[in-house]
Amino acid sequence: MSGAAEQGAGGEASRTLAQKIEHLFETATPNGQKAPSHEDVATAINIAAGERAISGTYIWQLRTGRKTNPTKKHLEALARYFGVSPAYFLDNEQAQRIDEQLALLQALKESDVRNIALRAHGLSDSSRQTLAGVVSHLRKLEGLGEDPGSQNGDA
Repeated sequence: MSGAAEQGAGGEASRTLAQKIEHLFETATPNGQKAPSHEDVATAINIAAGERAISGTYIWQLRTGRKTNPTKKHLEALARYFGVSPAYFLDNEQAQRIDEQLALLQALKESDVRNIALRAHGLSDSSRQTLAGVVSHLRKLEGLGEDPGSQNGDA
């Protein structure tokens, strides 16, 4: 596994292992809370494994790109800790799908976003499309760009 970003199949730059691990640290932390330390993550992994499977220093090295070729065992342990498939680290298309799911989970952690989603439940297709249009318009007004879900045809 290379430390440098490479071109993906669609021409987009794929992320390095370090960037993917950094992204997991950022998205796994609830809003307003401090991210777990490398030692915290290593301790949790080691307890779950019932052995010393990884060190905090090694996680730091992977996260900063100083080490770029972890074993399958290390990738599986990190994936298990962060609740993703080990394919997240190896397959850029899989990583993109998982990142979209993580973004949705992050958004749903915000109570106001969750309340909007819950209140939209039960509305007709037409009403949900209207609501999606309003949200798209507000995103444009606030300079937020394209809707995160619109890439998949969702609005």
